[in-house]
Amino acid sequence: MANGIQNILKPKFDAGGKYEGRAKVVFGLQVQPWHSASTLTHEAGLAVLRASPDHFWPFSLALFKHQDEYFDIPTANLTPLQIIAKLIDLAAGVIPPDDVERVKDLLALQGTPNGGTGVTDDLKYNVKFARQNSIHVSPTCLWDGLVAGEISSGWGEEDWSKILKTRVHV
Repeated sequence: MANGIQNILKPKFDAGGKYEGRAKVVFGLQVQPWHSASTLTHEAGLAVLRASPDHFWPFSLALFKHQDEYFDIPTANLTPLQIIAKLIDLAAGVIPPDDVERVKDLLALQGTPNGGTGVTDDLKYNVKFARQNSIHVSPTCLWDGLVAGEISSGWGEEDWSKILKTRVHV
């Protein structure tokens, strides 16, 4: 889905695109708790969003490119702190050096035994948003706040052009 957003939707909604200013794409996070590293990858994304907002999407693309490194089997023998360190290294390849320390701070465990991280509240918001909208699988797309089940991660240019043509009426 990330490549579709980057290569198909983004050009349509960016400056000069056919739908510039007529609608917007909002990328939301959907933690998949049945995959052990999912919470950590999403926390890393939220930390990058906080520390270096302009680099959230480039970090997301890098994470999608390297997603297989964070699947269940490759992370099975890693501790959560080792996975976080790998995610920080990945972020360091995308964000400015000054922001890497802020990401590290945001991903550090807080002072109490179950205090979470500096982005735990952000993660909770995303989980609550998904729950209230009955989002259980990724990707799930919403259109005007309602689940649009016909949208698929495998969609190409023709599919997106068709739905945008019928749904964007500004």
